[in-house]
Amino acid sequence: LASTAITCFTRGLDLRKGTEDVLCPANCPLWQFYVFGDGIYASLSSICGAAIHRGVITNAGGAVRVQTLPGQENYPAVNANGIQSQVLSRWASSFSVTPAPKDTALEAVGRSVSTARPSTGKRPKKTLDKKAGNKDCKADIAFLIDGSYNIGQRRFNLQKNFVGKVAVMLGIGIEGPHVGVVQASEHPKIEFYLKNFTVAKEVLFAIKELGFRGGNSNTGKAMKHTAQKFFSLENGARKGIPKIIVVFLDGWPSDDLEEAGIVAREFGVNVFIVSVAKPTTEELGMVQDIGFVDKAVCRTNGFFSYQMPTWFGTTKYVKPLVQKLCSHEQMLCSKTCYNSINIGFLIDGSSSVGESNFRLMLDFVSNVAKAFEISDIGSKVAAVQFTYDQRTEFGFTDYVTKEKVLSAIRNIRYMSGGTATGDAISFTIRNVFGPVKDGPNKNFLIVLTDGQSYDDVRGPAAAAQKAGITVFSVGVAWAPLDDLKDMASEPKESHTFFTREFTGLEQMVPDIIRSICKDFLDSKQ
Repeated sequence: LASTAITCFTRGLDLRKGTEDVLCPANCPLWQFYVFGDGIYASLSSICGAAIHRGVITNAGGAVRVQTLPGQENYPAVNANGIQSQVLSRWASSFSVTPAPKDTALEAVGRSVSTARPSTGKRPKKTLDKKAGNKDCKADIAFLIDGSYNIGQRRFNLQKNFVGKVAVMLGIGIEGPHVGVVQASEHPKIEFYLKNFTVAKEVLFAIKELGFRGGNSNTGKAMKHTAQKFFSLENGARKGIPKIIVVFLDGWPSDDLEEAGIVAREFGVNVFIVSVAKPTTEELGMVQDIGFVDKAVCRTNGFFSYQMPTWFGTTKYVKPLVQKLCSHEQMLCSKTCYNSINIGFLIDGSSSVGESNFRLMLDFVSNVAKAFEISDIGSKVAAVQFTYDQRTEFGFTDYVTKEKVLSAIRNIRYMSGGTATGDAISFTIRNVFGPVKDGPNKNFLIVLTDGQSYDDVRGPAAAAQKAGITVFSVGVAWAPLDDLKDMASEPKESHTFFTREFTGLEQMVPDIIRSICKDFLDSKQ
């Protein structure tokens, strides 16, 4: 077998053959892997994540043989090799991973799975009409239209008319909403991207020109493809603008939407389902999963699902849908733990640490910070060093790019002195978190210390939590467990970390990132 190069996020589902040799890249971010099971993995697991979890490869990447297996029930959650797999009650297919035989040749990366970009055909002519568009409606929208035999040519044309009306009413323009179209059929096809047109007239023309493809309505497959491939910066997605997929579904999907819903939420995409002519009582027996809408939408609060009885006479449905798509503050899935938090690091600079161990602490701080999308509208990072004294190394608004934050961390100079952790926490709440306490981001404080504090830590830590700051305590060497637990937020066990050696800090990074993300998601429920 020739090996196919895959990405960190290629899943078992993306492979077509029963047995396939693949090549995992190096340095995949461990904390972003979604893995379900142990030994036998649900096919929505990342292949490279499963291979590292199983010990077949390390994070340096390598060749893996993937064997497709039947689905099963009760995939267990097991922590192995830095990856925490998750429980899944049932899935339709599985796979196992083993080392690939040494003599497999690598297929051309050009053929690699799920990395090829679909072409959008000829480039549209640039237009001089620089209309700003509706500035009050900021959204990057993919209309995922139904191109299956289910809908048929006649209703496909009515669907195009409806999408055209929605596009016009949105007020497309340079500073307003941008739209693209993906057609779901046997295989998804990106018809045009966000960057291709910024004038309503051109969008309307492009929609009129769309040809009907036919085949099964593999809506789940198309949703997943759109979430992963459509919203890249090079395809015209804009930073800080909500990403939306509007899925048009005639009847019901021919594949599963649950995994696609998980992927979309993971990528910070808001999924709306517009279901038309939903299954009648006598058709329900043909529907794989009656609850398909709730599995796919961003939230099951009713806002993200929309029903139309038929494709005929749909004009009255245009405006209410447009109003939903322009409700910026309702786009609950745009905010992910990676782009919507503030992390303050409180770093022990006492004499017992020493210069070389202090560098290891700074490496730990950098590795945690690196995982987040730091920008003026995204996540933010601040750092305070303490002995008996405190020094703000930089505040949340001092640096708004990841490069500048990482460079500022590298340039922190070691103070050396005593240890007054309680005072330092109070100082940080007041001076670092004070200015952002009413901001939209969720606040986290990571206290990094190697010893006993000379003052009380319990009072200041309680004050931090009362101010809405989640506290993680990370202890090294002589840091007493009682102090660490007193500082940490509830539940103590998932917010308290300890290592005997400074070199052990590096292994904690994925767990801390995962805990931050779990706290973030729990706070949004």
